[in-house]
Amino acid sequence: MAQLIVLVVDNPDLTPDILNAWVSVGVPGVTMLDSAGLGHAVASEGARSDLPLIPSLASLLRPREDPSRLLFSVVPDGFALEALIIATEQIIGSLEQPDTGILFVVPVSQVRGLHPHLRKGHD
Repeated sequence: MAQLIVLVVDNPDLTPDILNAWVSVGVPGVTMLDSAGLGHAVASEGARSDLPLIPSLASLLRPREDPSRLLFSVVPDGFALEALIIATEQIIGSLEQPDTGILFVVPVSQVRGLHPHLRKGHD
């Protein structure tokens, strides 16, 4: 079964090195987004009770001081996930340490658009 790999990187400056490492272990492609978690929002806005449930477009477009980076990719069945994790931690440090990032993997029941040569025996 294909897997969705999601990595939230606390230090976005490390993104180019992570991308190179992921390519070297065979990740077929990566999507990247700037992101900010609850910790960043509370730190910059303070714990306020009047924050809107849905922020305005202006607040979404306003640059954040300390963004994190969200990387995600779908990899085929049989992909060497442990090699990817090792390569990632060689760059950002142990994910068990604070302020490095969060990585998780989710099974993907169906995939459309993954290159056929990457699907390992699936038509």
